[in-house]
Amino acid sequence: MATMNFSIPDEVRDAFNREFSGQNKSALIARLMQQAIAEAEQQRRRQAAFEQLTAARVERPALTGSAARAARVLGRP
Repeated sequence: MATMNFSIPDEVRDAFNREFSGQNKSALIARLMQQAIAEAEQQRRRQAAFEQLTAARVERPALTGSAARAARVLGRP
């Protein structure tokens, strides 16, 4: 197991200690770090998907206004 040192504002440290007194703070910090890593990975995947969809947009044929109107008319009961 590794040890890490961080500098944080005193008010954050004090609030954290009040909120989580009596709990295993090392385990809590480890869980929060895992959540942050998972969120960063998810954001990276979302960004990659967005870029892929945006790039593919150029390859898709554009629908003209008249074709869109015709499709709406044909789709109505």
